[in-house]
Amino acid sequence: MIGAPLLAARAALKLGAGCVHVGMLAENAPALDLQQPELMLHSASAALRLRNVDVYAIGCGLGTSIASQKLLYEVLKRNTALVVDADALNLLACHADLQEDLRNRKAATILTPHPGEAARLLECKTDDIQADRAAAARELLKRFTCNIVLKGADSLCITADGQLFINKTGNPGMSSAGMGDVLTGMIATFIAQGLNARDSMLLAVHLHGAAGDALAQQQATIGMTATEVTEWSRWLLNKWL
Repeated sequence: MIGAPLLAARAALKLGAGCVHVGMLAENAPALDLQQPELMLHSASAALRLRNVDVYAIGCGLGTSIASQKLLYEVLKRNTALVVDADALNLLACHADLQEDLRNRKAATILTPHPGEAARLLECKTDDIQADRAAAARELLKRFTCNIVLKGADSLCITADGQLFINKTGNPGMSSAGMGDVLTGMIATFIAQGLNARDSMLLAVHLHGAAGDALAQQQATIGMTATEVTEWSRWLLNKWL
């Protein structure tokens, strides 16, 4: 799923990260992003050898192969801030040893599950998550002791110290593919720029939804794309600043 990490990386770059590296497992992965040549593309193994990394974001388009599992294991062991999304969450749900590695981390960690991924992590049904989203967010915090974004309508953000926030930006047009990848890149870029994990999570979730709302105001709810949300997020952030 090569598009997913590229969407996350483009969001990180356009929201202010000065240097973004992309590590991919796919054998047919491109050596260059023609749309965004400023990104530095590597094999996953080469990306792990990079030094002076401020934050890792893992899971977008990752798959659940043995190689993916090994990559997640390596990243969880790093004393570096980490954003965990998509297939990395599915791998966590299946492997108790990886869950233990997550709980043992000292560096800041943010998990960004949608309701289906949250259900897999909590070994329940998606309907159970949606029936009491606040309780689900608190149970995720209890199990994994890190910052959590439970995505969906009125996304819930719960911090590592137990504060619960409800985000009121966003709209149904944002249910299209790639939106979660963009959010992952946005959270990571704010960490890379020096915000703590809590503030990076809250800013990214709010800004992400606000960009979607700005697009909806332009009568673009139908057919809204993740790439457009990245562009509008950049515009809004600069306007706010």
